[in-house]
Amino acid sequence: MKRRKFLKYSVTMVAAAACSTSFADNRQPYALGLQLYTIRDALSKDVKGTLKKISEYGYREVEIYGYDGKFYGYDPSDFKTLLNDLNLKSPSGHFDLNKFFTPGSGNEELVRYTDLCISGAEKLGQTYIVWPWLDPSMRDAESFKKLIDQLNLIGERITAAGLKFAYHNHNFEFVDHDGLMLYDLLLQRTDPAIVRLELDLYWASYMKQDLTELFRKNPGRFELWHLKDRDRKDPDLHTFMGNGDIDFQAILPLAHAAGVRHMYVEQGNNYIPNDMACVQKSAKYVKEYLLKG
Repeated sequence: MKRRKFLKYSVTMVAAAACSTSFADNRQPYALGLQLYTIRDALSKDVKGTLKKISEYGYREVEIYGYDGKFYGYDPSDFKTLLNDLNLKSPSGHFDLNKFFTPGSGNEELVRYTDLCISGAEKLGQTYIVWPWLDPSMRDAESFKKLIDQLNLIGERITAAGLKFAYHNHNFEFVDHDGLMLYDLLLQRTDPAIVRLELDLYWASYMKQDLTELFRKNPGRFELWHLKDRDRKDPDLHTFMGNGDIDFQAILPLAHAAGVRHMYVEQGNNYIPNDMACVQKSAKYVKEYLLKG
């Protein structure tokens, strides 16, 4: 090889190696997780086979949704065995706490269901119980203030049991109500020691939130994240990771300041061609560009 060509080749290879090293260093040290609501259709047909596939795709953590004393038809201890056999863990779950909240009513049913959730989470080996949703009829400021009282109540109960409690956002918490934003109320009126936050990055981006400022003012409160990409043509639609317009490579370095412990891929709609194909594509992208856990 002539000297000029050799030098050109050497420079190219060094540059490529440097880029590769820089790229690897930019990935964050978290296990690849999946919110199982993403594959609800596949799970409804074959729980074990579906979980086996997502394990093969590289997912190592799953966040469950729903609980009635069983997880997808399995007793908690049996479901834990199934996950263990597939090299999966479930650090957190979306439980149906919202179904037991009615502003102005008593909290006996909510407390009773909370205790059921604590039992199920303990048997499954989970750390977090998450409040996942709020009915649209209860999204006014006064109802939300009453919700916050309940969040503190059950957060204290869950914490006393040795677990953690978190609240999951959507878009409505970031809507301006005559200068008042419900998410600000949530941050101000909940006790950080008993109410953590699961931040849905799709909805935060959709509502144009300044994440750097949010984490600066509230460091360490956002222990769970949802990684959900946004369709480039229709912002109301989701898409598989890397196919949308949210710049996750810019967001992920903020995870340490936010206090993140676990991240979950999620996609709630727009499955092209189907849910399992989407989570497989998401896993490939996230492992290649975002996470190295």
